[in-house]
Amino acid sequence: MTQQKEKTLDIPKQEAAKSEEMERTRDRKCYIPKTDIYETKEEIVLIADVPGTSEDSLDVTLEKNIITINAYVDEMETEGIKRIYSEYESGDYQRSFKLSDEIDQSKIKAVVSNGELRLHLPKAEPVKAKKIKVKTV
Repeated sequence: MTQQKEKTLDIPKQEAAKSEEMERTRDRKCYIPKTDIYETKEEIVLIADVPGTSEDSLDVTLEKNIITINAYVDEMETEGIKRIYSEYESGDYQRSFKLSDEIDQSKIKAVVSNGELRLHLPKAEPVKAKKIKVKTV
């Protein structure tokens, strides 16, 4: 019987955004938040993990069919306590999504709770066929 070698795969804790992709004004690490995407008959829902953020530290913008999430996390320092181990480094979050014309951009809603940002992207109503009257000039 032959023995097979066990393969290991190194998985990064969290993928950091490349600095040349965006213009950053804060000198901090910037992570791409993990995001779940769900679709229903009425809407598409994006659920992004942005721990350490609140309504005041989130910025969601829509420009040229691209919705961008910017989440800013402040350093958490506790007086009288010295950190000896940390599972991950803190940093900001940034991620963008290109939207199709099927989304009604005027009705987009964003809600944040317990480090989770939910973007509700309602689907636009289908354009109805319309007969155009032709005139002679």
